Amino acid sequence: MKKNKNKNNNDAKLLKKAMELGFSFAKKQGYGDLEKTVSSTERVECIYRLLIQSKQITPLAVDQENGVNMKHKLVLWITRLLPPDHELLQ
Repeated sequence: MKKNKNKNNNDAKLLKKAMELGFSFAKKQGYGDLEKTVSSTERVECIYRLLIQSKQITPLAVDQENGVNMKHKLVLWITRLLPPDHELLQ
């Protein structure tokens, strides 16, 4: 049970890392900052769609596009970018 809780905790940290890297990528691509008034759900969708547009990730099926699945895609994306010995992957 504790192992599952740890996994969820790491997923939240991985999502946070993915969002940080996604915002950095967006700035380098010439997109402006996402305002703090934009909801976290909309920020996730913006980063998700930017990564699709830049061919960094494959899109979900239209009927599977929801916040949970988009977050999962971002976690998978950052997992592939981090070195295998990174603390979040333990």
